[in-house]
Formats: sequence, structure tokens, C-alpha cells
Amino acid sequence: MSVKILSFKEKLEKGLFVWTTEVGPPKGVNMEPVFGELESVRGKVDAVNVTDQQSAVMRMGPIAAGKALIDRGYEPICQFTCRDRNRIALQSDLLSAYALGIRNILIMTGDHPLLGDHPQAKPVYDLDSITLLSAANGLEGGVDMAGKKLNASPVFYAGGVVNPGAEPLEPELIKMEKKISRGAKFFQTQAIFNLDIFGKFIEAIKPFRARIKLLGGIVPLRSVKMAEYMNANIPGVFIPDEVIERLRGASDIEKESVAISAELVEKLRPVCDGIHFMPIKGNHLVARILEKVGSK
Repeated sequence: MSVKILSFKEKLEKGLFVWTTEVGPPKGVNMEPVFGELESVRGKVDAVNVTDQQSAVMRMGPIAAGKALIDRGYEPICQFTCRDRNRIALQSDLLSAYALGIRNILIMTGDHPLLGDHPQAKPVYDLDSITLLSAANGLEGGVDMAGKKLNASPVFYAGGVVNPGAEPLEPELIKMEKKISRGAKFFQTQAIFNLDIFGKFIEAIKPFRARIKLLGGIVPLRSVKMAEYMNANIPGVFIPDEVIERLRGASDIEKESVAISAELVEKLRPVCDGIHFMPIKGNHLVARILEKVGSK
């Protein structure tokens, strides 16, 4: 008798706590390093985010990488950013992704090309994250953005991103509610380090909390330099001084980073529906965190 394996969507809808992690496709065509990195979390995470030209750095696309992950037994969450393609290409890519078995999508506006490795590239931004969610919702309803009928419709589990530490928070909440109204069913947050700030965010989203699933974002810190860089350069990320000092004084930084992340996970568990790890080629740390917190 075979046992049905629940999908990422089914687990969330049944109220199960989920764990997701993230990989960046290669700058080239060899996926083996990605598979090697993920091996440590095989069977321990429920889905894997595949980034879309993260930080505006040219890489293999998320659709091809996502299909490769499906073939290796992972369930992907494919990111779609609005930076590089107009509405024709974005809608086409959504249909292509669905045809290849991709069901989970995470819609993002995307970093400006000036931040990446092709700063001379022209940004598109024909759509933003809100209007792309509307487009995906329209495709599910059987029509494209021009009102033309599809011969068959996709069915996605669509998500968005939110920054609990945004200052001011109100515009972020307005965008979040617009994303919900356009079909976002789950949200992954920016990295959380300050629980007081996150607590205020949780209080602020109470009016629409029941309508979505929330995955708290965790970034395992690899060094003091990384923590200081994030504090200085990533909007909405506030790493407390005591966390940086713990890393500075640690004889084993990875062990301390795992401990810090595990403590955050335990504090987030009561108010989130899952955890999303952003390990930056550090999925071996995710495996250690999951072992420490008893993920299953």
C-alpha cells in the first residue's frame, strides 16, 4: 500500500509546519554543485526556492533549474522577477513552468541591474510584483493580460515576499494586502533577527493573517563581516549587537550560527506556519539547524 506524499501546498493547507530552503542556479549549465549542496537537506525540507537571477547576477533560469530539481525528487518554488522581461515573456514563462510540472511560484519585483554583474543591462519592470500576481491569477482564470483565452489554464500556488522590518511599515502592509487580493496564498519574510520588530509586524497583520500562510525568514550567519554587511546594506534587516558579539567571540562560528538560528526558529514557531532558510550556499548549516530543532 503506497503512502501519498503531501505537496508543499497540501501541507500548509492541512496546518502542518513546513520547512523550505533556497538555492541559486549555477552560472553555467552544470547543476551538480546545486544537487551536492542540497543532499544534506534531502528529506528534511518540504520545498526548495529557486532564485531568478538573484542580485541581478546572470545565471541559469529558475524554470530549467526547477525542472531539474523535480527530476531529482525535490519540490521547487520558482521565483519570478519582473526586472528582465515584459508581460508577454513573463506570462509565457509562467505557462512554460506549469507545463514542466512547476506548481509553486514566488513573485518578486527584482533588484535593479545596476546591483548585478551586467550593470549596462536595461531594466524592464513592465510589471511589478502586484501586477504579475494579477497576471498569474488571470491565467488561472483562462485569459491572458490582453483578454485572450487560453486553451487550458494553469493552477499555481502563488506566494509573495514581505519585509517585517521595513521602515515605515505601513507601505509594506498595503503592498502585502494588495498581493493577497491578487492571489498570494503564502509569504516568505526577509531575514528575521530582531524579535521585537517582528512581534510588531505580527500584530499589524492580524486583520488578514487568517487568509495567508507565513514563513519566517532565517539567514544562517557565516561571519561577523556578513552580519555587519547585512546591517549596513539590506533594508529592514536589524541584527542586534549581542548577536554579532556572540559570533565575534565564538571559537566555532558555524556552531554558534546554528545555535543562533535554532533559537530564532523556536521563537518563530508559535507565530509562523513555517520557516524559510536563505543559507547562501550553506545548506549544510540548514541541516544542522533542523537537527537541532527537531524539524519532524
